[in-house]
Amino acid sequence: MNMNMYDLITKKKHSGTLTKKELSYMIDGYVSGDIPDYQMSAMLMAIWFCGMTQKETAMLTQIMAASGDQIDLSSIKGAKIDKHSTGGVGDKTTLIVSPIVAACGCKAPKMSGRGLGHTGGTIDKLESIPGFRTSLTQEEFISTVKECGLSLIAQTGTLARADKLLYALRDVTATVDSIPLIASSIMSKKLASGADAVLLDVKVGRGAFMKTLEEARELAETMVAIGKTANFPTAALLTNMDAPLGCAVGNSLEVAEAVSVLRGAGPDDLRTVSLALAAGMLQLAGLGTFDECQARAENAIRSGAAFEALVRMTAAQGGDTAVLHDAANFPQARMQRTITADADGYLTRLDAEAVGRTAVLLGAGRMTKESAINHAAGIILHKKYGDTVTEGAPLATLYAENEEQIAAGAERFRAAFEIGAAAPAPMKLIYGAVDAEGWHER
Repeated sequence: MNMNMYDLITKKKHSGTLTKKELSYMIDGYVSGDIPDYQMSAMLMAIWFCGMTQKETAMLTQIMAASGDQIDLSSIKGAKIDKHSTGGVGDKTTLIVSPIVAACGCKAPKMSGRGLGHTGGTIDKLESIPGFRTSLTQEEFISTVKECGLSLIAQTGTLARADKLLYALRDVTATVDSIPLIASSIMSKKLASGADAVLLDVKVGRGAFMKTLEEARELAETMVAIGKTANFPTAALLTNMDAPLGCAVGNSLEVAEAVSVLRGAGPDDLRTVSLALAAGMLQLAGLGTFDECQARAENAIRSGAAFEALVRMTAAQGGDTAVLHDAANFPQARMQRTITADADGYLTRLDAEAVGRTAVLLGAGRMTKESAINHAAGIILHKKYGDTVTEGAPLATLYAENEEQIAAGAERFRAAFEIGAAAPAPMKLIYGAVDAEGWHER
């Protein structure tokens, strides 16, 4: 019997389970243009309402991974460990953990994305380094990883081609927030990118896509299960995104802060999360227990080897390394304004999403995919969640190109924080981990 999309939509809307053959027909037909947008939209909505089994999700992911180019990194010797974050505010951990992993003798080939909405993108941060090339040929990418131990480049549109097409459709059909669709989207690209294993940083909280620990854990467990089915070692850390990570939000500002961590300084929260992620990646590479791997990561910072790895990669990809040695060499924003506290007390709320939206208004992020970015724009937080504040003391400094952006940003930022009389409860940075054995609370 010939397959047709109408029957598959009907099957899924009644909570049926699609076979591998049916999923292949659907994805191959959509990529080739034989299945129209309106039918695939109906299927995405049916999946949104009825979900998918773990087996279905794993099969869908593998079919999507095979729908475009697949990168062969087998010529690179040693363990090749990838990392993926589900997106947050002030999340510059890739710029820290990839050099650490490289300094510890593993390889960190990574394709990253751009920011959209209130979340920042690693590629935008890297492009704030004058001259830095994020578009490399496959040969250049492999050569850089061999030479430097790492390379960070923009994701190619031909990787997991089905995902690119499906994501664009999900974006306009209100079907983005489906765990099987999120999991298959992320993992299809990871399976196609050629690494040996991947560590997922699943963000939880106000500034993250997954607002609750339950949702985040379900997503993490789904992705780890996909990895297990595909014989692709996968683990996940669940990290807090109620408040921004670190003190810098904005592209060149975040690069400078990442460098400060690699040089042994930087904010405690950023350092803690980065070391945990680096340890998780090294553990996937078989370099010991989590604690042993964390000690290796700390030593890579202490010795200066991690910072040197970042410098080497930057030079190899055409970037001006002077900005890494002194952040004053970055192009500077034309205007700045400091926001001060209007009362004594404690900073009881610092909303990550509101801070991210402020950064967008300042020019540091995109309203649409086509929006231009001001790499010098952004925010430096002088106070973090739980800190004591005094009336008139600086809370944050905003950076932008013009007065209009500064005014809009200042207004939005005032809605991002609250000052209370009593100290708030401490914020947990890392909730736990998911691996092939299950959930582990931290």
